[in-house]
Amino acid sequence: MSKSDCKNQHSSEAPPVSGDCGRTPTTQPYPQLVDDRHTNATEKTDGTVCRILTKAEGLVGEDVPLELLFHLPVNYPLCPPAISVHSEHLTRAQSMTVKEKLLKQAENLLSEPMVHELVLWTQQNLRHILNQPETGSGTEKCTCATDTTAGDGLWMTLLRLDHMRAKTKYVKTVEKWASDLQLTGRLMFMGKIILILLQGDRSNIKEYLILQKTSKVDVDSSGKKCKEKMISVLFETKVQTEHKRFLAFEVKEYSSLDELQKEFETAGLKLFSEFVLGLVK
Repeated sequence: MSKSDCKNQHSSEAPPVSGDCGRTPTTQPYPQLVDDRHTNATEKTDGTVCRILTKAEGLVGEDVPLELLFHLPVNYPLCPPAISVHSEHLTRAQSMTVKEKLLKQAENLLSEPMVHELVLWTQQNLRHILNQPETGSGTEKCTCATDTTAGDGLWMTLLRLDHMRAKTKYVKTVEKWASDLQLTGRLMFMGKIILILLQGDRSNIKEYLILQKTSKVDVDSSGKKCKEKMISVLFETKVQTEHKRFLAFEVKEYSSLDELQKEFETAGLKLFSEFVLGLVK
């Protein structure tokens, strides 16, 4: 969505949006996944209302038309938007569940423009959301990384990357995938060692691995975009009581092996000598 899509159109139909700061709301461009002809934005004194018509894959692969309404407060993106979800192809309970998932996802994206990311996340995850039991009342069991009862429970996976040529872009991509899939953990750099420690729902970790192996996340020696072909899974395990629960996904650099080892010990992982120490030999 270009800036021209957010024109100053005053509409009495736009619901009120709360805000306690005088900052002008921001918007960002939308890629091809959102048809600009079906995107509206109404700017009000108390924020901006963005209405987006898009489609996402349903349970059996069908296209599900969606109307997503984002009420951006004046202090957006420091505060998340209010969200409404409507579709003639969804029950009320399903629409409420999608809304609740989006609100939780928005909490992970505070301080940066997030409408585009939320639309993309909806398109990528609607089928998985609809595959869960309907609740729509706010009492659903969350499938995020802190839930140890849903599905297979909380899992942990340690990955090794051989190198990163386009490091800045690569790191941002990894952070985005972790956020989209509600995974926590660490992206760790120590010399030439690059490790990714992920915690979360096992199905989300598997989806992360698919993205990691099928997306063009780096560049080759000639500078051309390429897929990650040199990633290895060092270990995976179901999180035990002695393991630390990571609250966020963080990128960290370590100046020594001792410092990196302390990170593993703090996490309750006694696998450093077996899986990591050998990488520097």
